[in-house]
Amino acid sequence: MVGPRPRDEQGADATDEFGTRPESDRYTAATFLSALVPTALARRAITVSLETTRTVYERGDPVELTVEFKNRSPLPVSIPTPRRRRWGWTFDGELEATDERLFTRERPSTFEFHGGERKRATVTWNGRLKRTTDDRADTRYESVLPDAGEYELRAFVATHNGRYQPSDSTTIRLE
Repeated sequence: MVGPRPRDEQGADATDEFGTRPESDRYTAATFLSALVPTALARRAITVSLETTRTVYERGDPVELTVEFKNRSPLPVSIPTPRRRRWGWTFDGELEATDERLFTRERPSTFEFHGGERKRATVTWNGRLKRTTDDRADTRYESVLPDAGEYELRAFVATHNGRYQPSDSTTIRLE
């Protein structure tokens, strides 16, 4: 099909160094049908699973999180996200175990999946909480060991607030 060429974020043609377009830019029956899938259904087609290597850790030990996203639908789906962040994780409700203000571009994005596609990501948390103190003169950062106890780790797709958010959680114990 002949039509306008996709553009990247800088406005240039979205081609690789060989002058070809990525596979995902081809028009197919599946991509046409995926455009008919409502966003609410697309969000529900994605499942999230979160695993850690153990359930009990010593305070300060690194914790490896493995997150898998799966499109249960045979059709490609695109999940709109309000910022460039497509997914994230929390430690007891705290984004990436820090109270530091994280900056992500305000531009909306999409988390795209082919039909039946799985995506896997591994993150290693250093087992410490990052704390900030704002004095008028400067900002200081401190690395703090969490207290012993049980904590929830959660992985999620970064959808708009108030919308269904595919996620999974697990509990670990720090001793």
